[in-house]
Amino acid sequence: MKHAAASCPPAPLILTESYGPHEGQAGDLYLPDQPHPAVVCLFHGGFWRMPYGREQMHAIAQDLAAGGFAVWNLGYRRIGAPTGGWPNTGEDALRGIEYLSELAGKGMDLDLNRVALVGHSAGGHLALWAAAQALKGVRVRAVAGEAPVSDLQAAHRLGLGRGAAQALLGATPEERPESYAAASPLRLLPLGIPQLLVHAIDDDAVPIEMSRTYAAAARAAGDSIRLLELPDSSHMAFLDPASSAHDAVREWLSAALEGESTDE
Repeated sequence: MKHAAASCPPAPLILTESYGPHEGQAGDLYLPDQPHPAVVCLFHGGFWRMPYGREQMHAIAQDLAAGGFAVWNLGYRRIGAPTGGWPNTGEDALRGIEYLSELAGKGMDLDLNRVALVGHSAGGHLALWAAAQALKGVRVRAVAGEAPVSDLQAAHRLGLGRGAAQALLGATPEERPESYAAASPLRLLPLGIPQLLVHAIDDDAVPIEMSRTYAAAARAAGDSIRLLELPDSSHMAFLDPASSAHDAVREWLSAALEGESTDE
C-alpha cells in the first residue's frame, strides 16, 4: 500500500482537552479532512515514567490524521507523578478512551464504532491491556502493539526499564501475584479482536521474545494476531513517520478499520 499521507501536509492539532483533574490526564485530538473518520487512540512509551509524555507521538499522530484517521493522542499519570502508578495509570487509559464519547457529544465528528488502540513500548502494554477491558461508548475493532511490554512478570524478571514493572505495580510478582496477573496482557487472552505486534528483531529495550511468546499464546487462545519481525529497525523507530516500522502499522490500521460505519 502506498503511503497515503506522503503528498499531504501534516494534519493540524484540533484541540487539547483534559479528561480528568490530574496532570497527565489529557489528550490531543487531530482530525483528517474527511467526514466521520475512524479513530486511532495512541499511547506513548517511556516505561510508564515521568518525564516521557504524549509529545513523543505528535509526528505519528499528524501522519495518521493526514492519512484519513482521527487521532486521539493520550497522556496518562506516570510513575514519578503524585498519583501515578497502578491502578491509576491503567484507569487513565480506560477513562481516556471512553472520553471519545464526550468529544463526540461536543460536536467532534468521530466514528466511535471504528476505534483502534495503538501503543509503543509501555504504551503498547496499556493498549493491549485496555483492549481486554469493558469499555463504554466506543467499539474497539483492533489493537496494535509496537514493541509492547506484554508480560509484566517477564519484564520484572528481565529488569526492563531499570525495574519499571515493579515501580509501576509497587511490588514484586512474588509479593502481589494477583496484581501482575490482572495488569499483564499475556494473562488476559483472548482479546477477541484482531491484533498486530511489530517488533525489531534487535530491540535492545524490550526483547522480541516477549512478542513471540505473546503471539503464540494469543493464537493458542483463538485470537487473530499478526507478528511482524523487523530487521534493520530499532525500539524507537516507531516514533518516526518515515520508518518502515510505522509504515507497517499504518497499513494494517487501514485494513483493520476499513468499511462503513455501523452507526444507527
